[in-house]
Amino acid sequence: MFEAFRAARGIVRSLRIYYGDKSRAAAMDRLYGGFVQRGDLVFDVGAHVGDRVASFRRLGAQVVAVEPQPAMVRVLRLLYGRRAEVAIEATAVGRVAGQARMMINVDNPTVSTASPAFVGAARDAPGWENQHWMTSVSVPVTTLDALIGKHGTPAFIKIDVEGFEEEALLGLSAPVKALSFEFTTMQRPVALACIARCVALGYTRFNAALGESQTLVTSHWVGGEDIARWLVGLPYAANSGDIYAALA
Repeated sequence: MFEAFRAARGIVRSLRIYYGDKSRAAAMDRLYGGFVQRGDLVFDVGAHVGDRVASFRRLGAQVVAVEPQPAMVRVLRLLYGRRAEVAIEATAVGRVAGQARMMINVDNPTVSTASPAFVGAARDAPGWENQHWMTSVSVPVTTLDALIGKHGTPAFIKIDVEGFEEEALLGLSAPVKALSFEFTTMQRPVALACIARCVALGYTRFNAALGESQTLVTSHWVGGEDIARWLVGLPYAANSGDIYAALA
């Protein structure tokens, strides 16, 4: 019963953080408005409690919300399950279809992950001492290619899957117009591998946003080598952010 209480408290915490700041929502709309137009299809991979889903909907997009955590799927269905413009896929995304072990952080479900390497990196990382993955659950895995085959080609894909980003990108065989993926400074090699994967897919323009700033770091988009150098040069305290990749 205590674990159920902790899980509920973690969900309420996420809802408060991700829905409670109107200025953050407005900044998110400005950021994604550079990638998403009314009527576009968007994939939100790692949708969590759906704050990005809300932004994409405000911009007039059709959304496929992809989320493997059972508790988060219940939240998404409660918030968006009756909306024809939102399809909810209760699955993880990887390089091949199958099953994966999802490690659940009940106190902070936003950092639940299918990546054992992510949990291992956090174990010895400054600032992550209070994060604990207490339980796990088997979840289905699909691929971006399979989601495209089912729903159509999106104009934008947002990927935020706690260290599993490279695995997700390896399941995409052809580029879409633009995408983003989360990075952490404790796992810089994963982000560098994601940049390399994006370059291999044909992306030539890159930018980034730090933390939850919802603001691109520069008005001038750069190449893959430049964004990789920027990432390597970030201080560890920067912690996390998102890298954006776009076709020419």
